[in-house]
Amino acid sequence: MQYKGFTLDPFQEQAIQSIENNHSVVVSAPTGSGKTLIADYIINKYIDEGIKIVYTAPIKALSNQKYREFSEEYGKDKIGLLTGDIVINPEAKMLIMTTEIYRNMALSKDIDNVAYVIFDEIHYINDIERGYVWEESIIFSKPETRFLCLSATIPNADEFAEWIQKIKKHSVDVVKNEVRNVPLHCMFYDAELGIASLEDIKEVAEIPEQRHSRGRQRQRHRAKKPSHIELIKEIQDKLPCFFFTFSRKECQEHAFELANARIFQPDSRITSIARQKLSQAPPEINGLVSTKVMRHVLPYGIAFHHAGLLPIMKELVEDLFSKGLIKVLYTTETFAVGINMPAKTVCFQALRKFDGMNFRYLNSKEYFQIAGRAGRRGIDREGFSYAMIDKRDFSYSTIKRITSKDIDPIKSQFRLSINTVLNLIKNHDEQEQHVILSHSFYNFQRYGKDFEKITVMHQKFQAMKSRLEKMGYVKDSQLTEKGVFCSRIYSDEILTGELFATPFYNDLNEYQILLLLACIAYEGREMDRFYKIYKTDFLYSLKRKIKADRYLSRFKKFISMEDLTALIDPCYSGKDIFAIIKNSTLLEGDLIRFFRQILDRVGQIKNASQDIRLRQMMGSIQGIILNTLKDVDGI
Repeated sequence: MQYKGFTLDPFQEQAIQSIENNHSVVVSAPTGSGKTLIADYIINKYIDEGIKIVYTAPIKALSNQKYREFSEEYGKDKIGLLTGDIVINPEAKMLIMTTEIYRNMALSKDIDNVAYVIFDEIHYINDIERGYVWEESIIFSKPETRFLCLSATIPNADEFAEWIQKIKKHSVDVVKNEVRNVPLHCMFYDAELGIASLEDIKEVAEIPEQRHSRGRQRQRHRAKKPSHIELIKEIQDKLPCFFFTFSRKECQEHAFELANARIFQPDSRITSIARQKLSQAPPEINGLVSTKVMRHVLPYGIAFHHAGLLPIMKELVEDLFSKGLIKVLYTTETFAVGINMPAKTVCFQALRKFDGMNFRYLNSKEYFQIAGRAGRRGIDREGFSYAMIDKRDFSYSTIKRITSKDIDPIKSQFRLSINTVLNLIKNHDEQEQHVILSHSFYNFQRYGKDFEKITVMHQKFQAMKSRLEKMGYVKDSQLTEKGVFCSRIYSDEILTGELFATPFYNDLNEYQILLLLACIAYEGREMDRFYKIYKTDFLYSLKRKIKADRYLSRFKKFISMEDLTALIDPCYSGKDIFAIIKNSTLLEGDLIRFFRQILDRVGQIKNASQDIRLRQMMGSIQGIILNTLKDVDGI
């Protein structure tokens, strides 16, 4: 079968046949095998028929990329983008959004006539923090909606499809493709052995550590730490390469070190393209540390890419890479999801990462999500993955397990949120609540065929409902005015409700409200530092007001309020992002994300509140933030 000039693989034909039969489809296939073409087929089939299609992605970067791609393919007038802080053409029949946005719309019954929802990277259902969003998106979708679930290999794809079929009462087909178009060779790198098999490294690691005598001293021999520069030297015939680290700081440092090693010759084409791109940007961008480092490394075909960069710098790197001018790109894990660009080789700085709580090994799905970027279809005969091994912290059995095959099944992470409980009460009667609470993938995985009879979630629901009744959000099994407000708030629901669905905010000015929103949006890290604090009467009166409130005084979100004046005061005063960057250690990309998170909260409150004054203030705050971002923002 041919489609847009491509000869389809058997698994693509099989998936398309299922779509023609109006079935849902779960596609399990390696990274880079052509799953996105199936999504494109659905869009092409329905976009001119006036029927809505939704494409969801796990992160905003991927949503933005898909928006650009599909806009170029089908025209901007036919494509919409919804990511919370950005709303473009929301009435379009083809809508691209983060999975959270779709879940919120499905939960509150704000979206109708959807023929297909395309879930890109459906294995994110495994995510401990966010996995429930994918589950609820399926549970709360309308009966007539069909799903295309795309993922790298899912060992339990049949179980997942059976669950969807049971709760949605329509046919769900499973399409599997376990063969990569470009074979992947997974190897390892040791400081002493160089590129080697895991078995070879194991043999060396098991040799008893030698002791060398020097007079009275006995010096213990320590294994050398592997060098990323030495690895690059060994694979020069296998470039271009993505070099994954789990630290933004290491991305920049490694790029700088490799450039200074002078392995590669400067390329004047890169310098010319970079100069042209940056000539269109505000001159202040050239004064940023990240820009200076980037301009130093780029001529050698070396770059770095992470979420802390400005959009224009990420665009420059992506453009140079797509032109084949970048030899080594140091990047972080999110790049493996957010950008659809393969390379011949993928390298890992390590196979352990910090997940926010602990240092742990990657699981097999995370490993192959990244390693799967190796090997460009139609260009490379084979792809290569090299993981640097530090024998000082070496677990042969664990590394063997995660790098041999993608064996991790998807598991439910279902949990009830305040917003889910409020919307269940608002939009469903008791019988419907009972059915929905029984329909989780968690119930299906744990209790099998009897899953619809299990009432574990009902007990949790009742406990949360009782708590909401005590706090005035629910009365007589109906939402109060405060409850209706919070049913439109999708994170920090109670905190936002106590601030903006009560009289608390009535005597506050715009500056103080902006400061409250900043406290809600800020995701603090221990290493963040703020250099210029604005200690004003507005700040101290707000702190006193919070301290006097029996409930709000318990929230830790307000601990950073004084520090956040370093960002909010200049923003409110009309300063641009470059003036604000100097006031903290936040990277420029993180600072943009912080202000965009505030915009997201502003939009939710504006949508939830019936108070004209509050809505007007939210509109004004929205304008203030957009003014701060005007020189650097971009999709």
